[in-house]
Amino acid sequence: MNSRYLSAPLFIVLYVLFDWATYIDPLYGLNITPWNPDPALGLVMWLLHGWRAALPWYAALVLGEWLVRGMPAGLPLTLLLSLWLVAGYGALGEVLRRVFGSAGLFDNRGKLFQWVLIVLAGTLLNDVVYMSLLSLAGLIPPGEWAAVVLRFGIGDLVGVLVSMPLVWMLSSAAGRQRLKSTVWRYETLGYLALAICVLVFVFSTIATSEFKHFYFLFLPVIWAASRQGLYGTALMVFVLQLGIGGLVKWNNAVNIEVAQLQLLDAMLALVGFSLGIVVDELRQVSNDLKQSLRLAAAGEMAAALAHELNQPLTALSAYGKACQFLIERNENGEMLKNAVQRMIAESGRAAEVVRRLRDFFRTGAMQLEPVEAGQLVASVSQQFFTQLRQHGVQLQVEPMPPLAMLADRLQIELVLRNLLANALDAVQELPEGRRRVTLSAQVLDSKQHGKGSCLQLTVEDSGRGVSEETLARLFEPFVSSKASGLGLGLVLSRAIMEAHGGSLWAEVGDHGIFKLALPLARPAVEGQDHYVAA
Repeated sequence: MNSRYLSAPLFIVLYVLFDWATYIDPLYGLNITPWNPDPALGLVMWLLHGWRAALPWYAALVLGEWLVRGMPAGLPLTLLLSLWLVAGYGALGEVLRRVFGSAGLFDNRGKLFQWVLIVLAGTLLNDVVYMSLLSLAGLIPPGEWAAVVLRFGIGDLVGVLVSMPLVWMLSSAAGRQRLKSTVWRYETLGYLALAICVLVFVFSTIATSEFKHFYFLFLPVIWAASRQGLYGTALMVFVLQLGIGGLVKWNNAVNIEVAQLQLLDAMLALVGFSLGIVVDELRQVSNDLKQSLRLAAAGEMAAALAHELNQPLTALSAYGKACQFLIERNENGEMLKNAVQRMIAESGRAAEVVRRLRDFFRTGAMQLEPVEAGQLVASVSQQFFTQLRQHGVQLQVEPMPPLAMLADRLQIELVLRNLLANALDAVQELPEGRRRVTLSAQVLDSKQHGKGSCLQLTVEDSGRGVSEETLARLFEPFVSSKASGLGLGLVLSRAIMEAHGGSLWAEVGDHGIFKLALPLARPAVEGQDHYVAA
């Protein structure tokens, strides 16, 4: 906790300020008002400091009774009543502290509803005892005990439910930073402006409207929740409550059903918080899925890394042996210098491979270059030579057109390698002699593809093919027909293709058909080595 923002003197000042600002339509001159947000500030203080918050809370209560209400109960009774409020709400704060700790209070919907139940039970108990003490002291007229219990209880409950999330967010540096990064946008001004307009529309005739247009207040709350999650919702419901309280005080509307209005506001806040938490959870799931895909990419790219590093490492070994041979012969002239230069070049090539793969894992960055179709197919199919021979699979590669695609070679090799691995798995259930995989290519013009001239590579296998039902979910995460599959290979492959401006799809048939299309590369200026998409 940052003592700069919630030190005891500042807490007392804020508590008394909250008490004064919300001292609206009191009963019998006592602290029985329709909205009491100050206990929310005290509960957050208790969550952060534990029992050390008791003394400043007690001082704030006594000071508020003196400055805001003129201490109507007298000094001795005020001291006794304030002592009970600190004890009652301190017990509630201690329960919250033990259940949730000092962090993660509003992490998910389960915690939200658990928090609501605890606050409901705690405020009810505190309310009953506090009103009973006031009744015994003769400060509440006979027969009015139930009415004041309802009024005070709803005021405290709504004050805590509406205000505590925002106060909690503002109580830590991390919370303030996240709140600022979430709501410090022009869009926030939009839903705040909408909230003001709706408040004026709903409560312009508050004394007689009977809240028949209250449901319009859900519009800015839903906007804030859907766009900014719980943090935007916390700000929105607090602003709405301030607006409602201000309009009630401004219009001097003392004959309205305040309890009904406050319960409606509490329901509005709970619905908004629930939506905000759901939005935050969905975003977290989306981020986790992206991380899972990136980890899956690391596994899929391991083979690419091994293949790409194999050539420079083999060359380094060969040049190293050559240098050793030359040194043994006391050769230190041009031949030795040339061998050392080639070793340096090959080590730089290996470092470049590692750097590109690292950049891909971190940011998805690509290094586009012209990739010859024939070289790509030959390089990838060569890596499957041993597996194909072991499993008796016949690989047929159709003649490739002498064209180049603009792509990141490592990433496109990953996609083609994944399709060939899937084809190899698909034919395993067939008897030997019927296991076939075919690679072919054709050029698609802009009319056929819709994205300019492209080169289409087709991977076909003699397996059972893809059905309509399977095709509908084939490219969804974690959907796999293999017992040991994660269901991420095709998802990753399609993401790579779309990042290149290409596409990847499957076709329904009695055998496996997968197709990928990539833009053709053409020289930016004729006769130069720099290429752009065709």
